[in-house]
Amino acid sequence: MAACSTIKVESATKARLAELKVHPRETFNDVIERLVAMAVDDEPLSGETLRRLDEAEADIRAGRYRPLDDAMRDLGLLE
Repeated sequence: MAACSTIKVESATKARLAELKVHPRETFNDVIERLVAMAVDDEPLSGETLRRLDEAEADIRAGRYRPLDDAMRDLGLLE
C-alpha cells in the first residue's frame, strides 16, 4: 500500500472537491491527482514565443496597441 498523509482542508474546500468527483465513489486523492495533472503544463513555451511575448509587452508599455473594441469595429464585429 502506498504511503498516506493526512491534510487539513476547510469544509468548503472539501465540499468543492466533492462536487468535482466524476463518480460518487471516486476518491478525493483521485480528484486531487486530476486537478494537479491539469495544472502542469506539459508543453512549455518556446524561446521564440517568450521573446515575442516580451516584444508585445514592450509595445503595450510604449502605447503601441489598439483597443479591442476598435479592432472589432473595423472588422464589422461591433457596431
